[in-house]
Amino acid sequence: MTDFHSHFLPGIDDGSDSVETSLAMLEAWRRQGIERLCATPHFYADRNTPERFLRRRAAAFQSVLEAMGSPEAYPPILLGAEVRFFDGIGASRELPQLCLQGTNLLLLEMPFTRWSDRMLGEVAELPHRGIQPVAAHIERYLDLNPKKTIERFMSMDILIQCNAEFFLSRRTARKALRMLKEERIHFLGSDAHNMSSRAPDLGPALELIERKLGAYAIDRLLELEELLIPGEGSL
Repeated sequence: MTDFHSHFLPGIDDGSDSVETSLAMLEAWRRQGIERLCATPHFYADRNTPERFLRRRAAAFQSVLEAMGSPEAYPPILLGAEVRFFDGIGASRELPQLCLQGTNLLLLEMPFTRWSDRMLGEVAELPHRGIQPVAAHIERYLDLNPKKTIERFMSMDILIQCNAEFFLSRRTARKALRMLKEERIHFLGSDAHNMSSRAPDLGPALELIERKLGAYAIDRLLELEELLIPGEGSL
């Protein structure tokens, strides 16, 4: 299984604060049996250019590689970004640089406000330009927008990513399992930032899913991964 959403590259966003933390996070994923990782540091268009972001991401990744010692001992890594929605995103020519390595998948973080028709219209433009948006942690928006807005968003040509915590929280587990059973979730991620308050936790979520829904639910996600994310990664 691939952890589609993580912030373990050091010093590039509010995720890992050091190479040591990054290595501890990688070891946690390895112990949980996670087979591949997507490094998706935050990209904010009002704070960064894609060129500067990519330079910083490459430097952070290189620092982890140099500290690994035996890279083959860790899960393969794909480089990407968690791109915060910005005005004009529907027409931006720079987005392909921010897609997940080797794919047209763009992890998209929507605003933590009510979404306007204009926002939804801009997101709807992305598939027409060959970019497949993947909505990050959809569960965080379910109570921020009217149900009809969420339904409209999820009926668009968009894929959905949910965090492991959605399944592990007693408050939301039932809803998470129902959405997965209804095939409304396409990717899972830990959204891990550190080894304390937001540690890697995809392994426990997968165990819960298999226990509650059976292996078929995991197999369906794996089949989609194989279709949309070819290759092994940068390691």
